[in-house]
Amino acid sequence: MKQVTMICVGKLKEKFYAEAAAEYVKRLSRYCRLTVIELPEQRLPDAPAPAGIQRALAKEAEAIRAKIPPSSYVIALCIEGRLRSSEELARQLDTWSNRGEKRLVFLIGGSYGLHPSVKSEAGVQLSMSPMTFPHHLARVMLLEQLYRGFQILEGGKYHK
Repeated sequence: MKQVTMICVGKLKEKFYAEAAAEYVKRLSRYCRLTVIELPEQRLPDAPAPAGIQRALAKEAEAIRAKIPPSSYVIALCIEGRLRSSEELARQLDTWSNRGEKRLVFLIGGSYGLHPSVKSEAGVQLSMSPMTFPHHLARVMLLEQLYRGFQILEGGKYHK
């Protein structure tokens, strides 16, 4: 069974996000051993200076790196990443599995994204959309797309 870890900066506070995430975590249990790690988002003033944002992202990057298990294949979610359809993501999951990647680690940054160093260290940069979404919603969307991908590979009815 594939091991999948999601390292997310920020906690799900809104009940509707938490419930949606929990539903997909439950559904994914048929396909993988999923671990979701939440890291605290660095606090910033209401109108932070760019240097302050970079310092916060650097601290978050350190915390992220500390949680990446050894021998992991890392996928960073970021707007400049490659767009993939659900079918392409399913094929990519299959490729990673056939290539022997035992643990996939997906990174989701906080309000200001991920530090450039974390993105550059990832094996793949993945974009959900050219549009901007709250990072909490991105977590739910990724969980849903992983479930959809496994369903596509299985030939399930979920993906039409």
